[in-house]
Amino acid sequence: MNRIFILLSSVLLLASHSCTGPDSPESKPNVVFILVDDLGWADLGCYGSTFHETPNIDQLAGESMRFTSAYAACPVCSPTRTSIMTGKYPARIGVTDWIAGRQVYNAGLPCDMLLSRNFELEMKLEEITIAEALKEAGYHTFFAGKWHMGEDSIFWPEHQGFDINKGGWRVGSPRGGYFSPYVNPRLESGPEGECLTDRLTDESIAFLEANEKGPFLLYLSFYTVHTPLQGKPGLIEKYEQKLEDTGLDPASLETTAKEWIKYAPPGGRFVERTQQGHPVYASMIETLDSNVGRLMNKLRELGLEENTIVIFMSDNGGLATAEGSPTSNLPLRAGKGWMYEGGIREPMFIKWPGSGSEGSVSDVPVTSTDFYPTILEMAGLDLKPEQHMDGMSLVPMLTGKGSLSERPLFWHYPHYSNQGGKPGAAVRLGDYKLIEFFDPGIVELYNLAEDVGETKNLAGEMPGKVEELLQLLHSWQNEVGAEGLDPYPYFDPDYLREDYLK
Repeated sequence: MNRIFILLSSVLLLASHSCTGPDSPESKPNVVFILVDDLGWADLGCYGSTFHETPNIDQLAGESMRFTSAYAACPVCSPTRTSIMTGKYPARIGVTDWIAGRQVYNAGLPCDMLLSRNFELEMKLEEITIAEALKEAGYHTFFAGKWHMGEDSIFWPEHQGFDINKGGWRVGSPRGGYFSPYVNPRLESGPEGECLTDRLTDESIAFLEANEKGPFLLYLSFYTVHTPLQGKPGLIEKYEQKLEDTGLDPASLETTAKEWIKYAPPGGRFVERTQQGHPVYASMIETLDSNVGRLMNKLRELGLEENTIVIFMSDNGGLATAEGSPTSNLPLRAGKGWMYEGGIREPMFIKWPGSGSEGSVSDVPVTSTDFYPTILEMAGLDLKPEQHMDGMSLVPMLTGKGSLSERPLFWHYPHYSNQGGKPGAAVRLGDYKLIEFFDPGIVELYNLAEDVGETKNLAGEMPGKVEELLQLLHSWQNEVGAEGLDPYPYFDPDYLREDYLK
C-alpha cells in the first residue's frame, strides 16, 4: 500500500512539474515596461529632486535595482525607442532623429546650413521587435501611449508585435493635448476633460484584469511629460504655492542659454533652467507618479506582483534648454537634444521579484539596447544575438551571479536638435567620455567620475586618450554605417521659419 502511495505521489509530482516547466505559460514572468517621455535624470525624488513629489515611483525604485549610469541610445525620442524595440543602436538601423525630424526646405537658421544625410522615417518591419519575440513565446502583448516610430500606419504597434494598441501612432506629442478630446486615431476620446495620463493607465489596468493568467507584455509608454505643458488645475495650484513658499523669484531659476544664441531667430528667447520649480511640470510628474502607483496597486490586487518584472525608464534627457525649459538636470549638463549627460543619462530601474536585486543600486554604465536580451533571459527564452546585436543582458548583475565586462557605449546624432544641441557622436569607456562635434569640428573629453557635470574639457591635456577613443568611435561608426553632414542645398539665409518663433 505504501509503495502504491509513493508511486502515485511521484506521478502527481512529475505531472505538476510538467505543467509549470520552462515552456509552460504559467512559469513565464509577466513584463511591465514603463517608458516616460522627456523625464530628466534628476526629476524624481529617488534621484534627488526636492521640488517634484514622486512617492510611488520612489517606492518602486526602492524595490528594484536602481541604475545611476543608465543611458538612452540617443538624446531625442524616436531613436531611443527603436533601440529598446530592436536591441540595436539607432545608427545601425538609420533612425537617428525624431520622426520626421527638423529638416525642412527653405530653412534659414545658421544651423540649417549643414544637415544630416538621409535618415529613416520608420522602424523597418524586418526588425524582430521584443514584442514579436515575446508574442512568439506565447505572450499576450499590449501597447498604450506614445509610439513615434513610423510615419505610415503600417509601422505602428499593431504591425510590430502588439496584439492591442491604445494610442500609439506617428506623432510624438499628444495632438489634442493632455485632456480629452485627444485627436488620436488609435484612442477614442473620453469624457471632456479626461486626463490622457489617467486614461492610458485605465486601459493598462483593463488589460491586466483581462489577462491575469498571463504571460503578458504590458508596454505603457506615457506621453507625459512631453510638451504641451498641461496639468490638473488643483495640482498646479499646489506647486505654485510650494514655489511661493521657497521664497524664490521664478525668474531666478533661469539663465540665458548662451550656447544657443547663435541658433536663435530674431525675437527668440532661449533660456536654461538652473533649478527645478515649474508648477505645471511638477503637476504633470505628480500625475505620472499617481498612475504608476495605481498600476502597481493593481498588480498587487490581482496577485501578479511576485511574477511580474517591472522596468522603468525615460527616452531622453529632461527639457532644460528649450520648449519652456520646465526642468533642470543639474548636476548634469544641458538636457534633451544634447550629447552631454543631461541629454542622455536617464532614471532607470528594474524590479525582478526573487532575483536578489531588490533595493540595490548599480553605477555600471548600461544603455537602452540592453533591454531586449535582458528581457529574453529573464523570461527563460533563447537569445536572438543576430537581432539584439548591440545589447548585453543585465541578468548576471541582477542575480548577483556575475558582472558586465567593461565595454564602450556609443551615440551618433548627426542633427541640430530643437533644443540647441549640435550634431556629433560620442563614446564612453570606463570613466571617460569623448564627444566629437561635427559642426564645428571639435573634440571634448571628460572624466565623468570626477566631473559628472562635464565642466572641464581634458582633450588638450590627454591627447593619447583622445586618440584612443576617437579610433574606437570611428571604427564603430564604420561598422554600423553611421553617416555625417552635407551642405543643405535649399539653405536660404533670407528665410525665417515662422513656426520657430512660436
